[in-house]
Amino acid sequence: MRALITASSRGIGFGVAKVMLSRGHEVTINGSSEEHVRRAIDQLSALGKVHGVTADITTREGVTRLVSEAVNAMGGLDGLVFIAPPPRPGRFEELSQADWELGVRQLLLSAVWLVQESLPHLKASGGGIVIVSSFAIREPVEVLALSNVIRISLAGLTRTLARELGKYGIRVNMVLPGNIETDRSRQVIESRARAKGINYEEELKIEMADVPLGRIGKPEEVGEVVEFLLSERASYVNGAAVPVDGGLLHGVF
Repeated sequence: MRALITASSRGIGFGVAKVMLSRGHEVTINGSSEEHVRRAIDQLSALGKVHGVTADITTREGVTRLVSEAVNAMGGLDGLVFIAPPPRPGRFEELSQADWELGVRQLLLSAVWLVQESLPHLKASGGGIVIVSSFAIREPVEVLALSNVIRISLAGLTRTLARELGKYGIRVNMVLPGNIETDRSRQVIESRARAKGINYEEELKIEMADVPLGRIGKPEEVGEVVEFLLSERASYVNGAAVPVDGGLLHGVF
């Protein structure tokens, strides 16, 4: 499989790339920082065939170039994994008009553009799409107003694409990570800790108390689910939204 993974020079995307490469897939990773992409390539190259494209997916021009360079590097495209760059944390009253406009480009429009650009190649290969969102689409998270509001649109996009693209053999699914050990999650937890006047370890313990498995997740654990959904082992899974959260979500559906 030849897969393009966005926002993958660090964090969850990097973990997805590690798993994909370890399973023998060819991967193109992406990030907005050339330094981070180059460092990730150095770390991943021992695992398999990996390419890197530095591009800003919050612009249509960046998305067009990213897909074009990924397809040229790999000779085609069999899988698209959309991961958004993290939006600014903050409560509703703390966010500006510019924050909302950027958040829409980060979390929604970038996904729309990536599917539009990738679709001709996925039709040719019968490939699949996995949208990595957040458990916040089912339970709003404190101090993450942008994520709570905008990511819900990705659930609608996933279900719409699953219905419309199935006739091409293209399956579209969503993954909903919970608390995963990344630089972003650490920033959020540290922010909450400061607001309470406690340290990071104390706040982490408080947050993990609500996770039945009692711990924070690893990026590679998200990667395992993504790789499964793209593989033929999930050949009849289409339109699903799969939590990877250690049981954190409280709702039945």
